[in-house]
Amino acid sequence: MGREAMSDMFVEPDDATPLSPEDKRGLIPSYISTRAELNREEQRNILEAVIWAGEKQRDILSVDALKNLHKRMFGKVWEWAGQFSQVHDRPIGVQPIMIEPDLRQLVDDVKYWIDHQSYSADEIAVRFHHRLVFIHPFPNGNGRMSRQAADMLIQSLGGEKLPWGRGDLRSANETRRAYIDALRQADQHDFTALILFARSGEK
Repeated sequence: MGREAMSDMFVEPDDATPLSPEDKRGLIPSYISTRAELNREEQRNILEAVIWAGEKQRDILSVDALKNLHKRMFGKVWEWAGQFSQVHDRPIGVQPIMIEPDLRQLVDDVKYWIDHQSYSADEIAVRFHHRLVFIHPFPNGNGRMSRQAADMLIQSLGGEKLPWGRGDLRSANETRRAYIDALRQADQHDFTALILFARSGEK
């Protein structure tokens, strides 16, 4: 295994959160040496979590439920799965001390939106997703976990899962660029593009 292969394994799109050196050491499967192998193992783990999530309706609106979902999605690949980030100089996300209180506030806000029918089911799920990404609780996998959490939420509200453009949102491509642009518009409190993107790609 060459040094170049090891360095390439952790390459992320420019707008993704890089792993800290400590987080990189949390990789569980010792045989992984390329990005393709890492992606394959993460996807296998995620598919198991998606199956688990679909077995029955599960309450996602608690901090513990969100931590459990992340662990189920990544726990066979990363030791830190389900544990909040402790890195203070991340390019995105709130400071570690604010992660849990911000998540509790988000859960309370979503419950209020549901009880008071503040938005459509799609918009509640998309706003939930956006805030989760903004908080960025975990070292990695936040986008994937947040999209799965939004799907679980909207299904609990009687809606259909969101297709999220049906593209590869892990790679630098047109679909990812549209997604990131929509997230940035949502940062400015305009959710129109993100709601449209979340429903794009429907069959």
